[in-house]
Amino acid sequence: MPSSPNPCYLPQCSTCEFYTHNPHLRCTLHPLGLESEECLDFVAIFPLPEPEEQWQPEGAAYYNGELVLQPRQQALTEQLDLLDTHPLFTGRCPNCEMPIDSTHPVQVHWDCLNCGWIDDSV
Repeated sequence: MPSSPNPCYLPQCSTCEFYTHNPHLRCTLHPLGLESEECLDFVAIFPLPEPEEQWQPEGAAYYNGELVLQPRQQALTEQLDLLDTHPLFTGRCPNCEMPIDSTHPVQVHWDCLNCGWIDDSV
């Protein structure tokens, strides 16, 4: 019959500096075992390495351990400018402000017949 682990000792005891590797005296500080489920005297044989500093490129940041690239400010400004001026969003020519009729389905090129403005965004 296999022997069950002694409940007085924790699983991490075998990685502690005070573990004797002796079945009769397992721990030099707690020879009779522990009375709680936590050992305040535990010292690891091999200390855990310090966490590495996470390098990040400019314009990026770590969120929950994952590197997330931030949108470039210039590209964001260009996109906002497009929302303010493009006939798809305004219904008007950005050059002469004349209304441009939309079709259904939505047209791909928005060209102004009044001033000759040509949509070259596509």
